Amino acid sequence: MNGLGDYPARLLRGLVGIPSVSGREERASAYLAGQMERLGMRAGVDAVGNAVGEIGATDGPTVLLLGHIDTVPGDIAVCQVGDLLYGRGTVDAKGPLAAMTCAAVRAAAAEPRLRIIVAGAVGEEVPGSRGARHLLNTLPAPDAVVIGEPSGWDGVCLGYKGRVGVEYEVSRPPMHTSSPEETAVEAATAFWRGVDAYMRRVSGPHEGVSFDAAAATLVRLDGDIRDATASITCRVPAGFDFDDFQRFVDTTAVHAAARLDERVPAVRRGVSDPVARALRNAIRLHGGRPVLRLKAGTSDMNVIEDRWPVPMVAYGPGDAHLDHTDDEHIALVDLHRSVDVLTRALTDLAGVLRRAPATVLAHA
Repeated sequence: MNGLGDYPARLLRGLVGIPSVSGREERASAYLAGQMERLGMRAGVDAVGNAVGEIGATDGPTVLLLGHIDTVPGDIAVCQVGDLLYGRGTVDAKGPLAAMTCAAVRAAAAEPRLRIIVAGAVGEEVPGSRGARHLLNTLPAPDAVVIGEPSGWDGVCLGYKGRVGVEYEVSRPPMHTSSPEETAVEAATAFWRGVDAYMRRVSGPHEGVSFDAAAATLVRLDGDIRDATASITCRVPAGFDFDDFQRFVDTTAVHAAARLDERVPAVRRGVSDPVARALRNAIRLHGGRPVLRLKAGTSDMNVIEDRWPVPMVAYGPGDAHLDHTDDEHIALVDLHRSVDVLTRALTDLAGVLRRAPATVLAHA
């Protein structure tokens, strides 16, 4: 057991009990900062609403545990059934955030020379990643990062696909339904089909569910004869040519307006990443068989990896298949296991970080 008794579960219940849809995270951030202070961390809410806590030596090797406190919309009654805790955010990603907060306190006690920062970032679930980008501009570069996302207590996530979204708007003159002219909603449908075909084409032999494939999803299509809009989300692999896609969009959106909402490149780390090694070893020590994962979604790891080229992977309790679903829940035994795993990984990582510069480790 993790030495904190039932506190990790109580912390998670408290977090999940406070709705924090992207853009409305204030109450949850204030609650988390207060709990961090209660645990002995130096904590507060920063200028954009991130809950940030720090513990350990101010001049020691620094590990950033970066989770997110916002959720997608969805009203799921918070309740516990046996060992399962239900509620929006239990998996994505308040469970990992609660585990990181508790593990930071335990690891700092075991390895006082380590400096640990825990951040519950805002705005991860919407384009822009406002919270993570603010941390990039306000925190010194850490020596290592763990991204708080559900990987399963015995899993380590090495990478995420990139993302680009397209917002399309079109208008056509009013016409009779018997007219052979293209209607607005037909134009929007044709544009969507063109984007889908583009993604399939650039995927080549990887077309399908492969991590190396590009894929487009039509998120919303509204319209009629005169006006129509479409929202498309594209998940893209490493090396995706955003500039070429921009040219395709500009050429295809004939007599219409189309814009890309963001350009987030894919990220992938190797199994030799020091953070991955530390987590894998800790999982084994606690009776698990490490599972390495690559995810089709994106996370704040995509946002910060280019600016902070340090050892970095994602880890956290919970089944990612339950993200954003009406059945979102987490096994509390896995929450406690993940606290144990993270605590051990952090203490082991402290010794590694003292022996070599982080920028060297990142490319080991």
